[in-house]
Amino acid sequence: MNLRNRIQQQVFRLNGLALNEFDISQPLGDPGLFGPDHVIWRVHGDFPSMLCGGICALMLQMLHPAALAGVWDHSNFRQDMLGRLRRTSQFIAVTTFGNTQDANILIERVKGIHLRVTGVDNAGQPYAASDPHLLTWVHVAETSRFLAAHLRYKNPQLSLAEQDRYYDEAALIAEALGAEKVPKTVQAVDAYLQSMRPELICDERTLEVMQLLINAPAPSWQAKPAMRVMLKAGMGLLPDWAQQQIQQPISPLTQWRVDKEIAVIAGLLRWSIQRGAYSRAMQRMGR
Repeated sequence: MNLRNRIQQQVFRLNGLALNEFDISQPLGDPGLFGPDHVIWRVHGDFPSMLCGGICALMLQMLHPAALAGVWDHSNFRQDMLGRLRRTSQFIAVTTFGNTQDANILIERVKGIHLRVTGVDNAGQPYAASDPHLLTWVHVAETSRFLAAHLRYKNPQLSLAEQDRYYDEAALIAEALGAEKVPKTVQAVDAYLQSMRPELICDERTLEVMQLLINAPAPSWQAKPAMRVMLKAGMGLLPDWAQQQIQQPISPLTQWRVDKEIAVIAGLLRWSIQRGAYSRAMQRMGR
C-alpha cells in the first residue's frame, strides 16, 4: 500500500467512515439536508481543520457541568476516546453530507440516546441530554470551534456573510435534535458564548477529562506526533477566557509554532484523503 493510502486509512480509522454503516455516495442526486452549494459543505469538508476544531469543541463543551456529567456518567470515553471521536464524526459526516434518509435516521437515533442520558451533575443539579438549553450549548460550542478552525487553518478569507450562512445552516441539525433559541449569526454566537460564561466551571472532573484528551491514544504510533500537534492546535482555538479557565494558556510563540506544524500536517492530509465524505457526496451529486 502506498503512502497516500496508508495515511488515508489512518484518517478513516479516526473519522467515522471506518464504521461503514452509511454509504455517502448513494443514492445519486439526493442532496441530503444541504447540498454542494451550502457553506456547511465547505466548512465540514476539510478534515484537518475539522479535527482541530472538534478537539477544541470537546474541551469547550466540558466546561459546562451538565455536558460533562452526561459524558462522565453515560459514556465509556475513558476506555474508548477514539470510539467517541469516531461516533461524533460519523454523526457530523452523515448529517452534513449523507443522503436525506440516512441523515434523518441518525438524528432520530441520537434523540433516542439523549432521552436515556439523565442524572445529577457534580454540583448536585439534575441534567438531561435532551434539555433544549444544553443541546444549544453543545451545538454552539461545536460549530463555533469548527468555524474558528476553518478560519485559522483552511480559509481565512471566508466572508462574514458566509460565516453567518454557516451558522444558519448548521442550526437546522441542532433544532432537529431539539435545541431552542439557536444563535444563527457570528454576532449572535459571540454574544451567546459571553452570556454562557457564568454557567461554565473548571473543577477536578473537568481537568481530569482534559488530561484524558491530551493523552488520548493515536490510531497508530506513526500518527502520534501529528495527533500531539493537533491537540495543541485544538487548545489554541479556545477563546482566551476558556484557555485561562482550564489553566492551559497558549503563548503567542507556541501558537506560531503550532500553526506552522499544522500547515505541514494539513497539507499532507489533504493530499492523501481522496475518498473523504465531501468527495463521496460530490460524486453522489454528479459534481
